[in-house]
Amino acid sequence: MSVTPADIEAARARIAGAVACTPLRLSRTLSEITGADVHLKFENFQYTASFKERGALNRLLQADPAKRARGVIAMSAGNHAQGVAYHAARLGIPATIVMPAFTPIVKVENTRKLGARVELSGSGVEEAADHARQIASAEDLLFIHPFDDPQVIAGQGTLALEMLDEVPELEVLVVPVGGGGLISGMAIAAKARKPAIEVVGVEAALYPTVWRLRRGLPIEAGGPTIAEGIAVKQPGKVTLPIIDALVDDVMLVDEAALETAVLMLLEIEKTVAEGAGAAGLAALLANADRFRGRKVGLVLSGGNIDSRLLSAVILRGLVRTERMVRFRVSLPDRPGSLTQLTALIARCGGNVVDVAHQRAFARLSVMLTDVDVTIETRNTLHAQQIRNSLAAEGFPVRGLDEPRMTSGL
Repeated sequence: MSVTPADIEAARARIAGAVACTPLRLSRTLSEITGADVHLKFENFQYTASFKERGALNRLLQADPAKRARGVIAMSAGNHAQGVAYHAARLGIPATIVMPAFTPIVKVENTRKLGARVELSGSGVEEAADHARQIASAEDLLFIHPFDDPQVIAGQGTLALEMLDEVPELEVLVVPVGGGGLISGMAIAAKARKPAIEVVGVEAALYPTVWRLRRGLPIEAGGPTIAEGIAVKQPGKVTLPIIDALVDDVMLVDEAALETAVLMLLEIEKTVAEGAGAAGLAALLANADRFRGRKVGLVLSGGNIDSRLLSAVILRGLVRTERMVRFRVSLPDRPGSLTQLTALIARCGGNVVDVAHQRAFARLSVMLTDVDVTIETRNTLHAQQIRNSLAAEGFPVRGLDEPRMTSGL
């Protein structure tokens, strides 16, 4: 195999002190929810908020000094970019990073702040890679691949060593899969230390690359995903054989599951995970029976999520759990009607956050008006109690797409 357990042990010694040995903590709440013993590896606690520092530094430290002096170049959706930029700056190495055009702003700006020259090119990492190789050739720069490099893979594998040192009883590792660098390194290290351990990969359903290849299906990938860090159309030539040999299973998670996992980590663990970083928890929640009763290690691989995207995830999560609801009521269009409605909502313990009248576009008598009300509630049960109370007082509630109800008016 192109990477050995000895390579990973050597990488661990090489990067020690420059990369954090991040916490591995048992989540009591997530364990209660899933029925498994859930241990979270907080790689979002790294300086650049991602595991990518491990492989980037291991590669930089082994580069030929003459090539390092000329500079390095990398392509990345963000986390590898920051890892290379940060450690290149520490080591006095000029760094250029090529990122896809639609990379989240927080990752672009953070990479620039770390001292790298940043160029935006292409709609995904594949197109960015082509541009990066062109620059590397033109300027004689050392190209550092984000995943398809044995030294990068060895650096990522150090994560599994830390997890098994701290909790040797772990039975399953659940790991996000993009290009495969992280899961390849972790699988090599974990299986060498504990052959019976199960290694499970998680891909975004919109980018089911390895999942499809394992079933002999053509690769079909694309579409916007919250997990842009694992939105990779083609795994590496180095990583894929390792995955085939050592990874026990690969699961898919959809966008709703990823959003739910991001919100749960924020609310329960008080930690910020990006979509890719929350993929392991999303898989665990969606497949609880498979992991119930087992000691599971989840890798929170990164925490670099754009604040606007995180805000949208929170709001959508509130809607999904009916802690924020919106409904439509038809009212007589006369003074006092809206006051009656909002007063009743207040008595029920709901908090009105938005009210919108629909006069011109409502298919009602001109003497009536549709009112769309957005309310904060405690939970689904509370939301239903408010609906029932409004209906009992002559304010029948309907969804925005439901036909108008005329009873009580």
